[in-house]
Amino acid sequence: MADLVFFSLRTVLTPTAMIQLLLGWGSVLGLAMVGPVLDGPFITTALVTLLGAIIGIVILCAFGVVRQAEHLAHRLGEPYGTLVLTLSIVIIEVVLISSVMLGPSEQQTIARDTVMAVSMIILNLVVGVALLVGATRHANLQPNRTGASCYLTILAVFLVVAFALPHFLGDDGVYAPLPASVVVVLTLSMYGYFLYRQMGQQRSDFQEITAVDSTMPDPAQQSTTVVLKHHRGEIVARSIVLVITVIPIVLLSHDMAALLDEALERLGAPMALSGIVIATIVFLPETITAIRAASLGQMQRISNLCHGALVSTVGLTIPAVLVIGLITAQPVVLAESPEHLLLLALTLFVTTAWMLGKKATALHGAVHLMTFGLYLLVVFA
Repeated sequence: MADLVFFSLRTVLTPTAMIQLLLGWGSVLGLAMVGPVLDGPFITTALVTLLGAIIGIVILCAFGVVRQAEHLAHRLGEPYGTLVLTLSIVIIEVVLISSVMLGPSEQQTIARDTVMAVSMIILNLVVGVALLVGATRHANLQPNRTGASCYLTILAVFLVVAFALPHFLGDDGVYAPLPASVVVVLTLSMYGYFLYRQMGQQRSDFQEITAVDSTMPDPAQQSTTVVLKHHRGEIVARSIVLVITVIPIVLLSHDMAALLDEALERLGAPMALSGIVIATIVFLPETITAIRAASLGQMQRISNLCHGALVSTVGLTIPAVLVIGLITAQPVVLAESPEHLLLLALTLFVTTAWMLGKKATALHGAVHLMTFGLYLLVVFA
């Protein structure tokens, strides 16, 4: 057993993985130590240099996360492999949003702005690029329609609950206490049942069509019990390394928010762009993984990474911030502007339209990218 654990650790903690961990955590500790210095004014050259260094380290760590996630996906099969990556990122993001809300500064719209940015980035930018890459290299790019429709059905309800209903069940975009309590219970119950079905009887609905239809056994799709029995040490080790590589990405992205704000202010860009950039960086590991899956023609894995990630983001973030608001009597503004609601509705319509077709094409990806361009237009306008 000791030899097995040693072998697993040796294969997981490669020199590259160690360098990524050291750079990531070293940067987090370094920024924590020089925190007061960051509050002072920066000359433009120093600002750009520090910002570029942070982004470079984040990208390096992101590739480390992707590598561990791909190994786990191979061992565990879908959707378990993707869930490890998705939940690790989303849970950390929820904790950080909650910590901002509980901090000294009033951030009444932090959850709304972050979830909205994540929604548009994942559903349009990431999916758009993935479809362009995948459809260019593969002529028959098909999602598992049942699994994809499950994601979209849940997303439609979650996004209405998050951004539309607060207009009608509260004041100034804030849920009244009783509706907020009901929304928390319903959302968490729905999300819990979704995970139960996804990992249980409906697991095949979230796997690639080729894997589901194949008559030959796929070693990556063995029962979880068998996989854990033979590869427990490696799976545990990779899961731990994945999580401790993800944490610096999220921490660094939030630490650099002040630097981004200052840079955008000097450029005269809208402050909302800072949230978009941070959301993009936080979900960079999933973005890279989705594009690599697209290059391999793994359409359902793209859906698991993108649509599944957004289901987890909304399903965990909204209840968390509403509970914090109820406990602290802090108003949580969730209601979105008509422009953003229109773009969300358009995005869901476009996604549903191409999923109902026989296959996804590069044109569908281009439409998603255009929709993301319209979102940026609204932000800048």
